[in-house]
Amino acid sequence: MTALPYDHHRLRELAGEIIVNVRELSALGWTPATSSNFSLRLDDRHAAITVSGRDKGRLTEADIMVVDFDGQPVATEHRPSAETLLHTQLYKRIPEIGCVLHTHSPVQTIASRLYAGQGHVHLEGYELLKAFHGNTTHDDEVDVPVFANTQDMHTLAAQVDALLDRQCMWGYLIDGHGLYAWGRDMPEARRHLEAFEFLLNCELELRKLR
Repeated sequence: MTALPYDHHRLRELAGEIIVNVRELSALGWTPATSSNFSLRLDDRHAAITVSGRDKGRLTEADIMVVDFDGQPVATEHRPSAETLLHTQLYKRIPEIGCVLHTHSPVQTIASRLYAGQGHVHLEGYELLKAFHGNTTHDDEVDVPVFANTQDMHTLAAQVDALLDRQCMWGYLIDGHGLYAWGRDMPEARRHLEAFEFLLNCELELRKLR
């Protein structure tokens, strides 16, 4: 039997972590139908990621596969999400990133549509801005980029890379699509994801009052 190029026991640990957290996100209604994708860094060359087309509220270990940092399947016949490259580019570029979460809540999707023309959602004055790693005060400001939707993941990944050259960010929106958020591990990525959800919802509610 050919030896796997990654630690299988570590993969099982990460699969369990993904399953538990994604079931909670699914229960919130943030992963409708078979949408969304989720990953954790496995080692310095591989990531564990959800298999394409699976119900994220009913994941099992068989629904978690391994890809390399070029987004290619490793030792499996399963097919990863078409958006896998958006995960692996972050792992390849920033060694500190350990988890990437992509969800499709109504708040995230509506915000992506409303702010697509501006190209970003500007957040300032919120206490919860301190939820983002590196922010220490509510006086910090955060611009959440909104990228145009495209089926060309190489183009989108290049656009994300170009923006990472210019600013520190922990997430972005895709027009009509949803939110990508990440962190150094699952708890931090969850914190960033939930902070984005809350802050975007606040912005949507404020628009109704203006």
